[in-house]
Amino acid sequence: MIKSLFPHIMVAVTGSDASISAAKYAIVMAKIYRCRLTAVYVVDIATIRQLTLSKLFIQEESQEYEKSLEMNGERYLSFVEELAHTKGVKIERELRRGAVYTEILTVAEDKKADMIILGGLEKNRNPRDIISHAHREIMLNAKCSVLLVKEPMIDQIFKRA
Repeated sequence: MIKSLFPHIMVAVTGSDASISAAKYAIVMAKIYRCRLTAVYVVDIATIRQLTLSKLFIQEESQEYEKSLEMNGERYLSFVEELAHTKGVKIERELRRGAVYTEILTVAEDKKADMIILGGLEKNRNPRDIISHAHREIMLNAKCSVLLVKEPMIDQIFKRA
């Protein structure tokens, strides 16, 4: 008997439309293929530190911004968890702090994920922004397969699943 190619999948959640689409895609995959599913949100402390060092943020602002990102992360993970529950899929949540790609790769290795699912790039984003950099680093350095979701009909597929 052949073992499943991806018994444990992990989805990176940023709160962007693309990452929510990726989460829906991951939920459908988990349901169809009976995979374990983990959703990860990273509070990007590395970028906050850079902004503070370059004097774009003062210390108080950076702490306030970090707390805001953490609250957003909890909210996005709760939303993805609710989506999973509507499809009868169990999901693990992971809120991390650090550099986005480093933390995503660390969680994937720690949890022995077989696939990392990322949202496709937003249409109105500059391809050189931080998310593009994180995607590139994840794709280059992941020890498992990486799937970049660009499915335009994911909302309809998710509703029917």
